This record gives sequence, C-alpha cells and structure tokens, in this order.
Amino acid sequence: MTQQNIRIGLVSISDRAATGVYEDKGIPALKEWLDRALTSPWETVVRVIPDEQTEIESTLIDLVDQEACGLVLTTGGTGPALRDVTPEATLAVADKEMPGFGEQMRQISLNFVPTAILSRQVAVVRKQCLIINLPGQPKSIAQTLEGLKDEQGQAKVHGIFAAVPYCLDLIGGPYIETDESVVKAFRPKSAAKPNS
Repeated sequence: MTQQNIRIGLVSISDRAATGVYEDKGIPALKEWLDRALTSPWETVVRVIPDEQTEIESTLIDLVDQEACGLVLTTGGTGPALRDVTPEATLAVADKEMPGFGEQMRQISLNFVPTAILSRQVAVVRKQCLIINLPGQPKSIAQTLEGLKDEQGQAKVHGIFAAVPYCLDLIGGPYIETDESVVKAFRPKSAAKPNS
C-alpha cells in the first residue's frame, strides 16, 4: 500500500504580502524547512491572506474541513499591533487549545531577542488537525521549529516540531516522520510504526 501524501496548509497572514506590496518570505521559508525536516511524503495547500479575522477564520476552517490538511502552519499576525489578529482567529476555530507550543516558541525566541515576550503564537486542535501560529520572520520560523543546538549539533532547547508528530498521532491525524539530523520527532516506542 502506498503512503498517501500528508497535506500541510501553509498560511501567510500579511496585509502587504496579500496585496503584493512585498513578496511573502514566510511560505518559502516554511517549505524549505519542511523539505529538510520531513521524510514522509507531503504536499502543501498555500494561502496568502490579509490580517482580517473573519478571513483568517474561514481560511483555517477551509484548510481543515474542505482541504483535509492534517497540519496547518501560519506565519504572521501574532504581535500586539492592532492589525495582529491571527491568535484570536485561530482560537475562534479551535476544538482544543495547546498552550505548550506558544510557551516553547517564546522560550526559544527569548534566546535571541527580549521582545519575544510580545509574541502571541498559539496552537490548537481542530478535528484531526493541528494548527500552529509561527513567527513572521523566516529565521525565527526555523529556530522555533528546529530548536537550539550546541556546537556538536545536539539539542540544547527542543524545537516545537519535535512534539508535532506524536501530537498528530494522539488526535488521529497523519503519521509524520522526520529527518533526525534536522529535528528528532519524539514519540514513545509503543507509538512508532515499524519500517514505516
């Protein structure tokens, strides 16, 4: 039996990128990182939308309910500015909140900038899909997904993606495997599929 491609929704939330004022950098950064990190077959469903809460909500609902994405990653719109409404929209479509993801992203980013405490990233479960709000800067996206490593390449601070595959297992989502040299997915031995 051939493994079906995992559908991953990638959403860039930016007024300026949505209107073509500047080229979106978040989606290319996410694709590049996923190309390095995932060993399971996957495909993307991409959206570039403005910072409008109703549009963000309808996009997230569409990606989960209609496009059958098992994972949705958003970038942008998570700061304290008046137009930053990504967390509110994400929480509005949630079945469950997963606060540990946001806590860990801020912990990682605080190693680089004191303003990381201003970020409001959240993660939620909707049906059998995990939705995660990521930072807007490409470098920050990779850091929060991958974590911090020492000179020998060993994890000093775990990135959030280490927990994503097992979270998807627990909610009945797709089975995802990673390249351990990029990010080692943690799952109990009892949850690992042999020779997958």
